[in-house]
Formats: sequence, structure tokens, C-alpha cells
Amino acid sequence: MGPRIRLYGLRHLRSAAAADDLVQQVLVKMLEALRAGRLRDADKLAHFVLGTCRMTVLDQRRSARRQEQLLEEFGGVLVPAQREMPPLDADRLARCVQTLRERERTVVVMTFFDERTAAESGRSLGITEANVRVIRHRALRQLRTCMEAGS
Repeated sequence: MGPRIRLYGLRHLRSAAAADDLVQQVLVKMLEALRAGRLRDADKLAHFVLGTCRMTVLDQRRSARRQEQLLEEFGGVLVPAQREMPPLDADRLARCVQTLRERERTVVVMTFFDERTAAESGRSLGITEANVRVIRHRALRQLRTCMEAGS
């Protein structure tokens, strides 16, 4: 039954992931119906599966339409407006980075320039991952204070 349900899902949902989800949902409903004794005649199993596929797809479409309507109606309230970022003063940032201690500066560079994780940085520096996060947190707080002081 699984491949047939998947084909139905591909045809009506036009997404492989959605079709796979449909297979799971329909098979679970079929097993629940069999265990509950609602399906006694084996000849009607195919009809039950097809009907369950049809109803599940309709329910998914109805739910998607409802979500779209709610987003249109209340989307402006739910999604906060993006605030505009002030222009970055690269010279000031460079001076603020230079005021950091060497260890803090190294952690910041490894994190944001080299794009390393805390675990990778910790292995390179010979310290724990948690210690890297603490150093990074304190360094960013210093940088924030330094940048705000200049504006």
C-alpha cells in the first residue's frame, strides 16, 4: 500500500516530502482502524486507504489555506518590523578589537572570521568549549560597550 499512497501524494501534493508524510499518516490511520476493529472486510481495505488519502490531502490543503489567511490578516502583528541597522564604523570597530586582550581577540577572530565552532576553537587553544563561549561572551560585551561609547 505504501507505494500507491506515495504516488497519490506525489500527484496531489506535488512534493516528495509531503508524499512521504502522507504515507506515514495514512498507514497509521489504517493500523488504528484495523486494531479498533472498524475494518472487518479485507476487500474494503483499498477503498478505506484511498478515502483516507483523499481526506488527509483535503485536510492539509484546508489547513494551508487557513494559515495563509491568518498570516495575511495578522502577519503584520505577529512579525515585528525590522529595524534598520546603523552604518558600521569599521575604523572604530578595528580600534575596539585592538583594545581586547590577545586571548579574547583570538577567540573573536576564530569565531567570526574563521567561522569555527567553540569546540574547534577550544581544541586549537587548548581550553574547554565552555571557556571559549565565556571568553567570547565577555569579548563581545566589551566590543559592544566600546562601540556604543563612541557613538
